[in-house]
Amino acid sequence: MTDYFNLEPNEQIVLLEAAARDALSHWDLEGASLDLIKHRENAVYEARIGAFRGALRLHRFGYHSDIELLSELQWMQALAKADIRTPKIIPTSDGRLFVNHLSDSLPAELQIDMFEWIDGRQLGSVEEGVASETNVTDTYTAIGELAARVHNQSAEWQLPPGFARHAWDADGIAGQAPLWGQFWKLESATEVEATLLENARDKVYADLSSIEKSSANYSLIHADFTPENVMVDANGVRLIDFDDAGFGWHLFELATSLYFLKSEPCFDQAKSGLIEGYRRHRALTDEHLELLPLFFLARGLTYVGWVHTRHETETARELSPMILAMACEQAEHYLQN
Repeated sequence: MTDYFNLEPNEQIVLLEAAARDALSHWDLEGASLDLIKHRENAVYEARIGAFRGALRLHRFGYHSDIELLSELQWMQALAKADIRTPKIIPTSDGRLFVNHLSDSLPAELQIDMFEWIDGRQLGSVEEGVASETNVTDTYTAIGELAARVHNQSAEWQLPPGFARHAWDADGIAGQAPLWGQFWKLESATEVEATLLENARDKVYADLSSIEKSSANYSLIHADFTPENVMVDANGVRLIDFDDAGFGWHLFELATSLYFLKSEPCFDQAKSGLIEGYRRHRALTDEHLELLPLFFLARGLTYVGWVHTRHETETARELSPMILAMACEQAEHYLQN
């Protein structure tokens, strides 16, 4: 078998699309057209036949166990029951929330699920920021409200038996084996930058470890509230892509939603709107907000880990200089204060 991970992205896509076409039979959708929407970590296709449209998601290999993926989908269903707009899961024809697909051309079983098609537009992207037509204050006020309602649900929710997700805690963010990799070993970092990242790691780990965890500040979070995962339509904002969801501090969530706006002119508007919206549904004290710089740095370090452990991908190569520069700037500022 050809080593899948040594293939070029366009060659991987050929194999993934073949798997996607095979998987359509589990939803009785043989013959549906497939259009690639996204291939970054997961591959997402628009499946269309007649009046039906769905988003078919092929998960990256080895990121989640089956029980972890099932837990993600269970939480999404629970959020929907709490009237929080999340993509509706489309079960297979025999009632499963996802399937495992294996073929001779793939290195392992591939987890595949499907969601209803979401109309609207993405708020923006990591590369290009927030879309120019966005009313930043109103949109981020709505995002703040959405984040607070998500945290209200997760802080009170009784987890199903066997529920399992990773944790964005001190170890997961800045331990010796972080969830997204040892960011201080980024190959493209200079010796000075690597030392700075190590010092930042030690400080972030110590400071996060000193924060008490309770349902008031720590629970299940989406953990990827970036502009590309917020859909905007006439009814407001909707959250998609729960792939990185896990247990974490609520401020980590808020820092994520603002992180890629740090150098944008609209940052202050977005921050003010986010906080105002959040406080409409959930307590957030000024004293607690003083920890936001810590969580900006924590978020930045995880992104360096992301490009480090995915250095072979085109996306990581393109984003790596920006990600490293932002994290080093955050680290210098935090360590000096």
